Amino acid sequence: MSSLRELVAEELSQPVDPRVSAMAGAIANKHGAASRAVLFYGSCLRQKQLDGLMLDFYLIVSDYRAAYGKTWLAAANRLIPPNVFYFEQDGLAAKYAVLSEADFHRLNGPKTSSVSVWARFAQPSRLVWASDKGAASRAIDAVTQAAPTLLAAARPNPGEQSLDLWRRAFALTYSAELRAERKSRAASVVDLEPDRYERFSQPALEIARSLRPVGTWAGRRVEGKALSVLRLAKASFTFAGGADYIAWKINRHAGTAIELKPWQRRHPLLAAISLLPRLLSSGAVR
Repeated sequence: MSSLRELVAEELSQPVDPRVSAMAGAIANKHGAASRAVLFYGSCLRQKQLDGLMLDFYLIVSDYRAAYGKTWLAAANRLIPPNVFYFEQDGLAAKYAVLSEADFHRLNGPKTSSVSVWARFAQPSRLVWASDKGAASRAIDAVTQAAPTLLAAARPNPGEQSLDLWRRAFALTYSAELRAERKSRAASVVDLEPDRYERFSQPALEIARSLRPVGTWAGRRVEGKALSVLRLAKASFTFAGGADYIAWKINRHAGTAIELKPWQRRHPLLAAISLLPRLLSSGAVR
């Protein structure tokens, strides 16, 4: 039986489309010597499709001050991590979130009640760029925490089958954020790669049994939805085309047909606020 870290390292090292690697390198180059690692994750990785979709990356940096030329961006990243930015290259579009190495390690582990990072990195991802072997090793260490934290927070039920545990765990995390996806989305993440989750189950559970994650699910829901709103507000300043992206994502996952007005494109924060009541009442966002 391979250790969990070995499984994570093997998964992170799997090859990706050369265009993904090229974009990761360009994102890292944009932030200079502060860049430590870039990870690729999300629906484009799962579906193995890039064209016409939005690629998802996490950029890991040594220090927020070193990563930005503007002090307010560093302060925003530190207070409400992560910052999210839009990026285009060679006909592909992406968004990338920025975290320091210290925050990436902390937010993947059991000492944070926010589900945002450990829920995502309990799923498959790829380490597509690293500044050196030390940066790569620290990224592997951080990601290795994610699956045990998720399973420990879900608290396995007696006799529960491993895949059912993963499905229930992801459903809990989806309920702890503002999500545009249908309720079946959490199960589909597992059902797309059942062998992968079976393989990760035993070594992740062995670690999970010794963990005591902070918070309760009721508390995580309140915190997660509040943080989602704050991050959305912050992204209106950092994310070019943010309103169009939000509308595209909701339409894609919730089956809606939102069309933005010109004023909503000019004022993405006000657009998000104006759309939220209708989206909540319709169930498009939960």
